[in-house]
Amino acid sequence: MPGNEIHSNHQLWPLLLYAGIVFILLIAILFLSYILGQHHHDRATDKPYEGGIEQSGSARLRFSAQFYLVAMLFVIFDVEAVFIILWALGFYELGWFGYAGVAIFIGQLVVVLIYEWGIGALDIGVDAKKILRRYKELTTHHN
Repeated sequence: MPGNEIHSNHQLWPLLLYAGIVFILLIAILFLSYILGQHHHDRATDKPYEGGIEQSGSARLRFSAQFYLVAMLFVIFDVEAVFIILWALGFYELGWFGYAGVAIFIGQLVVVLIYEWGIGALDIGVDAKKILRRYKELTTHHN
């Protein structure tokens, strides 16, 4: 119907007005920051990713494999929490089948956690066993 097209155009004008105001403010902010902003050219200003700070050393840092393993475990168990929260939201609709499914899911996660613990993925670091051994030595000598 032709009357509906005219009516929908009248409802569109606030959105177009808002977009125009935002565009004008954007141009004004960029222009004012160019005019009022500082203009200096130091040696480090033109270097990438430094923002005017002198470089000190290489950006190529080596992380141990332990760091990546802990990061993977965090992501895995973080995603697991999302699934369990979603299950909890639909608890009544899912019924016993949903309960059995999430129980199997949590069981699998417990098995993975035990496995990761067994291979030492959850150790504090390389020196964790040495620290614990030293602590036991100190406590046994005092008793």
